[in-house]
Amino acid sequence: MVRDADGNAVTPEVIINAYWQRCFPMAEPRRGGFRWYRPATRAVITWDAWKIPDSLNKVIRNRQPYRITFDVDFPAVISACAQRDETWISLDIEKLYVALHALGLAHSVEAWDAENKLVGGLYGVVLGAAFCGESMFHRAPDASKICAVHLVQRLQTSGFRLLDCQQQTPHMGRFGAREIPDADYEHLLDACRMPVTF
Repeated sequence: MVRDADGNAVTPEVIINAYWQRCFPMAEPRRGGFRWYRPATRAVITWDAWKIPDSLNKVIRNRQPYRITFDVDFPAVISACAQRDETWISLDIEKLYVALHALGLAHSVEAWDAENKLVGGLYGVVLGAAFCGESMFHRAPDASKICAVHLVQRLQTSGFRLLDCQQQTPHMGRFGAREIPDADYEHLLDACRMPVTF
């Protein structure tokens, strides 16, 4: 049984309920406990603001450097996302999100090179018509960015209305992410309660 830092039992269902309350788990050490966070501002991408940076668009148009897949190796993606000097993805969080994936509630996008090595990816959670992006990684140039482009194409085609980036970064800002207050995020999320298929 996975428990949070306060000793409360946490299941995949608890994770989804927390997301609807605009909360998500974060840990500090890789082997430490995790706590729940609801930030005062949230970074989001809506389709009216979505854009692909010109330099990346050029790479995609001129060549397809990677083979892109969906849900081929979710455990490898989340494990790779956690392999950094400072990570909020504890072993317990990793275990919970792999369980969410097994239930069809979390998904990954993978980038593979010519030697069939995993060189980039991202993962996130489906919440109605919203996709809550959790983390991404790359081991080759533009790999995670190209995964993001394919993710949004899938989301748009499938009827999703929102990509929740959680925290603003310069990386996601170049794709059109903007920060909004929690109250505005609540309204956006409420409009995403219809189920759609990833």
